[in-house]
Amino acid sequence: MMNEFDQRCQRLRQKMQEASVDAYLVTSPDNIYYLSGFTGDAGILLVTEQERYLITDARFETQIAQTNPWLKAVITRDYFGRALEICEREKVVALAFEESLSYQVYDQLDEYAPCDLVALSGLIEALRSQKSATEIEKIKASCRLAKAGFEHVLKLARPGLGEQELALELDYYMRKNGASQASFETIVASGTRSALPHGVASNKKLASGDLVTLDYGYFLDYYTSDVTRTFALGKVDPKLEEIYHIVAEAKQLTIEAVRPGITGKELDQIGRDYIAQKGYAKYFEHGMGHGIGLNVHEGPYIGKTSTEVLQPGQVITIEPGIYLPDLGGVRLEDDILITETGYENLTDFYQEYYEI
Repeated sequence: MMNEFDQRCQRLRQKMQEASVDAYLVTSPDNIYYLSGFTGDAGILLVTEQERYLITDARFETQIAQTNPWLKAVITRDYFGRALEICEREKVVALAFEESLSYQVYDQLDEYAPCDLVALSGLIEALRSQKSATEIEKIKASCRLAKAGFEHVLKLARPGLGEQELALELDYYMRKNGASQASFETIVASGTRSALPHGVASNKKLASGDLVTLDYGYFLDYYTSDVTRTFALGKVDPKLEEIYHIVAEAKQLTIEAVRPGITGKELDQIGRDYIAQKGYAKYFEHGMGHGIGLNVHEGPYIGKTSTEVLQPGQVITIEPGIYLPDLGGVRLEDDILITETGYENLTDFYQEYYEI
């Protein structure tokens, strides 16, 4: 009986056949895990029409036997040399490779490969974008932990606490409760720094009258959430409270339009147009969202130029923002599962304007 990793390889082989390649050299760690379940930090995967070879070294031999017995392990220090030997033995005609392959390695392969090399980027990522029921449950668990983490932060946030201290407290809580690591450097941006879309935590102290933007994501069982919340420390400038409600409405309007068949560009325009109608178009310059899963940024992209058509099983973020220089900013972000008939908000918590 095939496990989920076997089934993914079968789907990949179908795509390979459509692309007229008979082997695929997988070098992205996320893609290696997706197709094999291997979690080691060194090695490559070679998928042929009949086999799946995990080519790694002796450090991982026992691990593979214990946790990935379904894999055909090839133990060597010459990963790519052995891959070419297998291609020659199996009479491979066209070997696809990913964009994660370095030019140095490509140059070596191009010189010695017994077959044609074919650049075929994005194929595995497209398969990854539509999650299985198992993957969706893992992302939901990560989102539930994100909610608990935010509640923990709200108990701690107070004037005088440093942004970095708050980020460290969140990190400790998330790891203590099962997260393996953050999927990006946590953003804690308060006061005028909240106008920085990627204002990672600094040594600034939180102050009364600040808006605080918290943007964070953590891996739980290899899958991540990605959440942004903005809250107030006491009363803030009325202009900041105004833009909070505009961003919240833009987010909700966009989410309510999520359904199979809509494009990323169409979704982006809904929230962006609402912000523009309120007079803040030039203060929202990034995309409306992106896919999440094994990586915090993966397909599909939700932005001005995205013609990707959304499909059931994809999980995306919706994250509008308004950033007013020298005053402050607001970003709100939810993780949305695309269902057969519409959507499910996986992070539907603390949606209202919140003052501490």
